[in-house]
This record gives sequence, C-alpha cells and structure tokens, in this order.
Amino acid sequence: MSTAELTLEEREAIAQLAAHVPVPRAACIDALNYVQSRRRYIADNVLAEIAALLGMSTAELDEVATFYNLIFRRPVGEKALMLCDSITCWMLGRDALAARVTEKLGIQPGETSTDGKFTFLPIVCLGHCDHAPALLLNGELHGDVTPATLDALLHA
Repeated sequence: MSTAELTLEEREAIAQLAAHVPVPRAACIDALNYVQSRRRYIADNVLAEIAALLGMSTAELDEVATFYNLIFRRPVGEKALMLCDSITCWMLGRDALAARVTEKLGIQPGETSTDGKFTFLPIVCLGHCDHAPALLLNGELHGDVTPATLDALLHA
C-alpha cells in the first residue's frame, strides 16, 4: 500500500481511460478502480492527483469515492472480505458467518487482521439474494456460503 505520488504508468492509464469518454470526469470511477487495484486504497494525496488529471476538484472526486462502498479511502488488508448484511443474507445465516470470521481471524467488522492479510467489512447488499448468504472476497462474488466454504476461502 502506498501513499506515494502516482507513477507515470498510472498517470498514462488514467489518461487513456479519460480519452475513451466524452468528458474526462466520466472516467473517475474507472480511474479510482484502476489505482485501487494497484494500491489497495486511495490515499488523500492520490485522490487529489487523480482529480487534477480528470479536471475535477478533490472534493468532487471524494464525493464519488465515498459514495461507492467498493472504493476504499483508508488502508485495507491484502484481501477485503465483504459480507453481505441484507435481510435475505441475515435470514440465511449471515450472523453465523460473521461470528466465524471473527473467530478465525480475530477481527470484528471494520478491522484488519494483525498480519495485514484480511480486512472484514459489511456491505449493504450484493444483489445475490438467490444465493444468500453471499460475500465478496477481493471483488470475487461467492454465494450459498456455508461455514465450510468460508473456511476454504479464508485459507485459499
């Protein structure tokens, strides 16, 4: 994870993303996702650089970044485990899975494991209700999660 300035490669990638849309600011979510995929989160100084490249104010880009719960504005572990807390997931065992994450990793929602491998986050809805309970692990959707499948995901 880095708060260092954007690299030349990152700047060029953002410029390419902006070149494919009629207005550069329209590439803001793609730019945030790109940088996050390389750094795991968007530090304040990096957000300001991205905003400048897209012709936005830092405040405008921060509004976008903080609206989307898949953009991380503070450091996260190597793997972000996002457990759905919708009513359907709750009814089908979400709380037992959350307790299992806490037991296995020793962390509560919103925390990162001491080894820096996992950050455990709740997420409002993954839209995977027909396969509840569901979770995202580093952006990969998993449904019909059981304690056994959760254990396998944590050890993969």
